[in-house]
Amino acid sequence: MLLHKLPNAEISDQIESISDAVSYFKNEPDPTLIFMDIQLADGLSFSIFEQIEITGPVIFTTAFDQYTLKAFKVHSIDYLLKPIEDEALDAALLKFERFYQKENQLPSQVIQQLVSQLEQPAYRERFLVKTGSSLTYLQVQDIAYFYSDQSLVYARKKDQKQHHIDASLDQLEQQLDPKQFFRISRKAIVNIDAIVKIDTYFNGRLLLHLNPSSDFQSTVSRDRVAAFKAWLDR
Repeated sequence: MLLHKLPNAEISDQIESISDAVSYFKNEPDPTLIFMDIQLADGLSFSIFEQIEITGPVIFTTAFDQYTLKAFKVHSIDYLLKPIEDEALDAALLKFERFYQKENQLPSQVIQQLVSQLEQPAYRERFLVKTGSSLTYLQVQDIAYFYSDQSLVYARKKDQKQHHIDASLDQLEQQLDPKQFFRISRKAIVNIDAIVKIDTYFNGRLLLHLNPSSDFQSTVSRDRVAAFKAWLDR
């Protein structure tokens, strides 16, 4: 219905199943543009690409977003989530026109860029915290380290202010960018920018001098020393 509103848009066929799609693409030249649902009558539409080569551009449409990365690996130029709005369709068609005015295939560097962006995990950028009766937020980049004290977790900012964080260190370890933060022990996670000096310590451990200085002994556990050195030396 949305496509019929567009000038010069012609729908050549509507296909309900994987088997019919394979048969269609074997006998018909590639259409100018393919709109493809993820879930067809007899399975996922990715099976079509395993049975026949499709070089034409594809715009996927679905109610689920867990297939986004896989979609971009099979010449998809966009991924529309249902219910599809006019603005989203217009943006997808504009992208199609921009990439396919002169060529019949999305440039490989564009596909690689899209895939690379999707493969990058999203790390925490902010933490919502309560100060008195008010709410505020902390930028992760402003936090020197996280530490636990009597079953509570705190974030110490570079300006020495600290706030209670409603998360465990185990959870934070998964949410923080590992290039910037390292879990030195069961008690603390430090930002590389907060490390001022490193001394060897007894029992094979390392002693960190942090800025701002910590109220706890900021030592790297013996079983984490090798990983910590590799993290610093990357």
